[in-house]
Amino acid sequence: MKLIFERSVPGRCSRLIPELDVPCVPPDFCLREKPPRLPELSESQVDRHFTELAKETRGVNGGFYPLGSCTMKYNPAVLEAAASLPGFTDIHPLQPDETVQGCLEVMERTEKYLCEITGMDAMTLQPAAGAHGEFTGLLLIKAYHLSRGDTERRKIIVPDSAHGTNPASAAMAGFEVVNIPSDAKGYVDLDALRAAAGPDTAGLMLTNPNTVGLFDPNIQEITRIVHDAGGLNYYDGANLNAVMGIARPGDMGFDVVHINLHKTFATPHGGGGPGSGPSGCKAFLKDFLPGLRVQKTADALRSAPAEKRIGDVRSFCGNFLVTVKALAYLLSIGREGVPETAANAVLNANYLMNRLKDLYTMAYDATCMHEFVMTLEPLHHEIGVSAMDIAKALIDYGIHPPTMYFPLIVHEALMVEPTETETVETLDEAAAIFRQVWEDAHADPSHMHERPFTTRIRRPDEVKAARKPVIRYDFEA
Repeated sequence: MKLIFERSVPGRCSRLIPELDVPCVPPDFCLREKPPRLPELSESQVDRHFTELAKETRGVNGGFYPLGSCTMKYNPAVLEAAASLPGFTDIHPLQPDETVQGCLEVMERTEKYLCEITGMDAMTLQPAAGAHGEFTGLLLIKAYHLSRGDTERRKIIVPDSAHGTNPASAAMAGFEVVNIPSDAKGYVDLDALRAAAGPDTAGLMLTNPNTVGLFDPNIQEITRIVHDAGGLNYYDGANLNAVMGIARPGDMGFDVVHINLHKTFATPHGGGGPGSGPSGCKAFLKDFLPGLRVQKTADALRSAPAEKRIGDVRSFCGNFLVTVKALAYLLSIGREGVPETAANAVLNANYLMNRLKDLYTMAYDATCMHEFVMTLEPLHHEIGVSAMDIAKALIDYGIHPPTMYFPLIVHEALMVEPTETETVETLDEAAAIFRQVWEDAHADPSHMHERPFTTRIRRPDEVKAARKPVIRYDFEA
């Protein structure tokens, strides 16, 4: 497939914008030294180019997409319609509160629902993504300790099964990261946690269920250990999809939480749209929250900054239209739909896991939550077929690969998350494909190293792509 610049022909254009009917007098400082190098194509060429790109795109709207730990659920078109309403799009963030009462109500109601789901007392919608929400939550923890004059608490405890952004966010917030191991069952090692917790502990970062898809039965003991040491507990909400409406982080002993609206609440993320990672907290931390706080008064909704806020972590109110989509999703499924979504996610994951466990080795032999992790290490030792080989082979059968080589504590890992929106027929088809790939691997192991065969680009040199990426078009070539 050609790049759009390779299709360009000098002088060719499509006039979709009417001619300027007033004098053009741009300020001198705005003028470029030379025109931008933009592709020159006809309207039909542009349309065909992006249509061809769309055909090459794999997404949850085109087939089974079991990307673990990311909850790539469907994005209903009605949410896009809600976010496209003029009352939400044709506004300015500096308008007076009385002119944007509907927008303030969206924020106030979304915060209220998210607090109810997580067991928190206050929420900010300002963070623009999950890791950004982590960073914000850690700044709340830092501000709390400093406000009490407790300057020695400089360490954040992070289990080895954590998401990769956790230690990075802690380091960015100025903390020292203390890594603790998991036990043989995939849970937090309590003895290691007790040994790590002390007067220098600022907090613990944890997701529950954890990154290997297990709900830690010792969760309240874990948070108690940290609290007894004087630290705070931070909940990474990446896996909230498995427990929302059933178990609340606030009831587990967590003081701070972030939520991925762009995962759990059906709003697009990654290449599909902007993210949103609201941070919530218990009442004793709410005065540190960034951005504007929406409050009800006798006659209207008003916005004002918190008393001791840490400052802004983003401009204005974050990615507001993502909030609109999340609220529309919550209103569409209702109170009953929230726990039903979680239950279906857990059901689907366990169903698919049990359809595969007689062939594929599960990293942990236990009931999983919304995702499960397989280890291809035995297969790799036996016939030389790796997790990468299996993942690439799945593409030939129309399945997007699951997450590969994560979490790091599982060797040759494949993490599968079928999500709650898949039907039993789809799961049966997926199970059949996984089993067929297993047969393919044993029938001709060397053949597996060359897959996929059906894609436009076969198996790229991923090491070279990472070390020497080509990220811009060479106009001189």
